[in-house]
Amino acid sequence: MRRTVRLRLTLLYSGLFLVAGALLVALIYFLVEHSPFPGPPGAPSPPGGHELPVTAPRLAIEEEQNANLRRLLVNSLISLAVMAFASMLLGWLMAGRVLRPLGDMTATVRRITADRLDRRLAASGPDDELKELADTFDELLDRLEAAFTAQRRFVANASHELRTPLTLQRAMTEVALTDPEADAASLRAVLERLLAAGKHQERLIEALLTLARSQQGLHHRESFDLAVITAHSLDHHDQPQERTQEQVEERAQRGHHDRDRAQDQERRVRIEPALGPAPASGDRALVERLVSNLLDNAVRHNVPGGWVSVATAVRSGRPVLRVSNSGPVIPPDRVHTLLQPFQRLETGRKAGGDGLGLGLSIVAAIVQAHDGVLDARPRPDGGLDVTVTLRP
Repeated sequence: MRRTVRLRLTLLYSGLFLVAGALLVALIYFLVEHSPFPGPPGAPSPPGGHELPVTAPRLAIEEEQNANLRRLLVNSLISLAVMAFASMLLGWLMAGRVLRPLGDMTATVRRITADRLDRRLAASGPDDELKELADTFDELLDRLEAAFTAQRRFVANASHELRTPLTLQRAMTEVALTDPEADAASLRAVLERLLAAGKHQERLIEALLTLARSQQGLHHRESFDLAVITAHSLDHHDQPQERTQEQVEERAQRGHHDRDRAQDQERRVRIEPALGPAPASGDRALVERLVSNLLDNAVRHNVPGGWVSVATAVRSGRPVLRVSNSGPVIPPDRVHTLLQPFQRLETGRKAGGDGLGLGLSIVAAIVQAHDGVLDARPRPDGGLDVTVTLRP
């Protein structure tokens, strides 16, 4: 027979009742036989202190008392057996009533699959431990559904981002091969474009690997100074890349020349560092990527003649990095979107141009892996204010 929780509760309740009943019967029998309270006074003793001989009436009284004690014991044991059976029956029924919500939860959980995460337990009834368990499980399902949805969206966007340059490379190669009048210069231009597309794919794959690594958590920790890492990133921060004449002409034909000039202007911003000591611990390589992504995002999405403020300090015993920048006005309800992979403010969809659309999502994943706090807020006059708090 399967030892279910209901059966175990029934046996527990019945066993406790049986033990308590047996102790009660023994106590009653002891008190009746050895009562601490005085009984009625007996017959007076004769003069001289001699006891009267035991008479037949006195023997009959003692035998009757013994018989009454035996009947009391037998009747008590019979009553205890009946009440033990009744307690088992009542315990079984009450245990089933109490555990009925668990049966409903089990049936609902069995219907939940990776494709049907929208089901919830939605337990009703009193606010007890079972309802608290159901609510906690529903919160877990909410997080799982959000994670599965984000994963599916991420895979779809990543597949699209990887498929687009591959299709472009294939098209350029087929055009070059089918052109009978292609000379060395035109073939060289095609190869340069293929090389640029390959570098873009390398950057995208590296960013995807960094994002996946961040989401897996930390495998080791080391001590470092957040101010030193930030200063190193500022010294080696990427400047606008120079393009060959062929790339400029090719992008101008595609209508990208003006945008490239605007992006180059946006990158020429004023950087205002205020770096104070900020001892921290974690994965140094990931933190370096975090700082680099924040700086790159602040410079890339700026305005001509804008500024970027970078500060490190210790607040409430925890290292803090704050990066603020001027730029276009960001609606408050779009900040959360910017932290998702392949999302940009311009279209709310996939990244384009030189950006990959993964910068802030990698930052959010690295902060989560370090058990830190990421606070991103839009500035009233434009731009973004990002504060990262790590563990000391």
